[in-house]
Amino acid sequence: MGRIDDSRPFLPVNIAVMTVSDSRDAVTDTSGDTLVDRLTKAGHRLAARAIVRDDLNAIMDQLRQWILDPSIDVVLSTGGTGVTGRDVTPEAFEHLYEKAIPGFGEIFRLVSYDKIGTSTIQSRATAGVAGGTYLFALPGSPGACKDAWDGILQDQLDNRHRPCNFVELMPRLQEHQRPAS
Repeated sequence: MGRIDDSRPFLPVNIAVMTVSDSRDAVTDTSGDTLVDRLTKAGHRLAARAIVRDDLNAIMDQLRQWILDPSIDVVLSTGGTGVTGRDVTPEAFEHLYEKAIPGFGEIFRLVSYDKIGTSTIQSRATAGVAGGTYLFALPGSPGACKDAWDGILQDQLDNRHRPCNFVELMPRLQEHQRPAS
């Protein structure tokens, strides 16, 4: 298991939160609220927040805006990761990935299994990198957002986490775009 190295200073990350839903609004977005609460309590900064309808193009448009925004390091989305006809969040995310992080979905389902058993197989949680921005698509329940944050993201988005974490890799995410020296 990993550990926090207290000899290193904490580095806050700029995180955008997107809720994918046709029915939620700012008052009823409990999953988005859960993510905002957890990321801010951890010391990170909420860089942006949006509610986007369950539409492939709408999701991709919002992601593209945030990927191009140099002040956003990470996007967390909630909703649209199931298997119904309206669930298109994974397709939108995967269309934009430069690199997928398949272990995220695998570990999310492992963490979730302890709480909801085999129902976790219905989640298509996914993660990847595009334009130097980390993208994480989580299921739409507050419980799933808690599981993802508490079980994975709080450590991987903390530069003090050992033996490694996503934050320390941020300066290298776009190495392929730098000219050779």
